Amino acid sequence: MTGMQVVWTLIKIVLMLAVIINLAALLTWYDRRGSAMMQDRVGPNRAVIKIFGKEIRLAGTLHAAADGIKFFTKEDFMPPKADRLLFAIAPILAVASVLALIATIPMADTICPTNLWRSVTKDGSTFTIFPAVQRWGSCVADPKNGVFPIDMAVAPLNVGVLYVFAIAGQGIIGAAIAGWSSDNKFSLMGALRAASQMVSYEVTMGMSLIGAMMIYGSVRLDDMVRWQGENAWGIFVQPFAFFLFFAAAVAETKRIPFDLPEAESELVSGYFTEYSGMKFGMFYLAEYMEVVTSSMLIVTIFLGGWQLPFLHRDGITIELGAAKVAHVAMPHIWVSILGVVAFFVKVILMCWIQAFVRWSLPRFRYDQLMTLGWKILLPASLVNILVTGVLWLALEKAGPAATDALRLAGNITQAVVAVLATYFLARVVVGMFGTRPKERFVVGSAAERAQAQGGTQSSAMQA
Repeated sequence: MTGMQVVWTLIKIVLMLAVIINLAALLTWYDRRGSAMMQDRVGPNRAVIKIFGKEIRLAGTLHAAADGIKFFTKEDFMPPKADRLLFAIAPILAVASVLALIATIPMADTICPTNLWRSVTKDGSTFTIFPAVQRWGSCVADPKNGVFPIDMAVAPLNVGVLYVFAIAGQGIIGAAIAGWSSDNKFSLMGALRAASQMVSYEVTMGMSLIGAMMIYGSVRLDDMVRWQGENAWGIFVQPFAFFLFFAAAVAETKRIPFDLPEAESELVSGYFTEYSGMKFGMFYLAEYMEVVTSSMLIVTIFLGGWQLPFLHRDGITIELGAAKVAHVAMPHIWVSILGVVAFFVKVILMCWIQAFVRWSLPRFRYDQLMTLGWKILLPASLVNILVTGVLWLALEKAGPAATDALRLAGNITQAVVAVLATYFLARVVVGMFGTRPKERFVVGSAAERAQAQGGTQSSAMQA
């Protein structure tokens, strides 16, 4: 490995760790703020910094910092009869499996270092140009100068998604060890629930992706994304698998409505009942990091990864079937930056959707949870494999006309995505900078009586 490859690897590691840790921290804030907005109540408003007598709340984001300080300063309690070694390493295993999982997820297409910028001398003057690259083909290596193509995954493995499931399965060990080593019946029950739940839904996750692997023709995550960029996003070619994978991924993160391993009303706090201080903080942070990693996988496999509609390696190319409507060449460096930004924006959107689901649905009973996994989602994933295989064989025998029709359909889906993304982006911008008139309205008989008697006397709470 050359020095330049080492530098790029460190850059990728720092970038992925910075995103997953900070996004997990922001999700703790959004869980408070988003749930407050949905339930029409005051959200995070108590963490405050006073500077020159002025209170600064930063929209409640100081709560994440307050949580970190609290975790580091709380007493590190351990039950007297707990297994000291296993009790200590369980939270480490919970975090380590999540961090190891992100190593194979690509955040952008392969970067050609020789095409990022180039110095050109003309008429005695030196200029820096930013060239484009070809749409198809691989990057040109320069072994003499130690320059090689840079894969934008920390560890681009040929086994791809198989490694993902192998590492994701290790998360069961941390929860099971935590519950067993705590010497607490509630913790043990939570560990048993967590292990059975995660095993059950990992089967569905794996089976739901077989149809996608059949279509993509690869288990490498970067190849899956490239296929989507040249054809259509996975959510259009495997819509049923997308919803199956999403439901199983939410169950894997053990969050509402699948939070049976930690059910407070039944098990106090499940497998980490006896944990305190930063050990509890590691379990707490691992749960939110699981949300981020599951969102990364959903984006990579079903939402085009780093791809944007009609944006390819050589620039913007608008096509309708076999006809090229327009082409605008773009420098390779800008295409790479747009790919990284697009990937993480999609990840943030999927994290928001998972947080929205958490505060929208009630908790299942445990028998309903297992019934859903084994009797509904698993058979549905098997049906999806059968239907995908039959349709794929039929399309292969249909001839060139079907291929052209599918290419046109793929272009249409990309156009639909481009229009919807532009529309929602415009709505967000208008919502952020526009103003809406605030109207006071009364809900409920108690509020009506209070208003009839002159209203309440207390001042409004600060958000």
